Amino acid sequence: MATYVVVSAAEPARRIHELLALLQREPRDLVVVTTPTAADWIDERKVEEFTMWPLRNRQRRFDEPKIHPAATLVVAAPASFNTINKWAAGLNDDVALGVLNEALGAGLPIVAAPVTGPALASHPAFIRSLRTLAEAGVLLTATDAVSGPEGWQPVLAKIRELGEFPPLGGP
Repeated sequence: MATYVVVSAAEPARRIHELLALLQREPRDLVVVTTPTAADWIDERKVEEFTMWPLRNRQRRFDEPKIHPAATLVVAAPASFNTINKWAAGLNDDVALGVLNEALGAGLPIVAAPVTGPALASHPAFIRSLRTLAEAGVLLTATDAVSGPEGWQPVLAKIRELGEFPPLGGP
């Protein structure tokens, strides 16, 4: 059983290792999954300090064994405009969306931190997508909350709202 951290290509992805440090209890507890673009944005060496699992950034081939543990919590942070819209529409064209869609369908607890610019945050499709995900039970931070001075604290606050997980790092 593990926490899956799904990372999209948005500026906070460059410091995803900071969130991992706050979430980590044991290296086997964290699995990091990225969109194809986000894979190039993160420092994989820093990520490897917090997980014993290989970074997932591509779909598993049919002949590859499943090696990652089952998820008990999914954290989509940062979740880009593109990821939010595709996820809400049920599109499944990369491994990150596959994890998000399966978690939503399975009723797993999910926390998402949408990150986008002001113009895209006002786009009607994005607003509808956020509403769709919230109605499906996804706990959402305010848009761009993780880009602000509090860093990852809004994500930790949403995880704490779930109430069923051990205390996490941070204030």
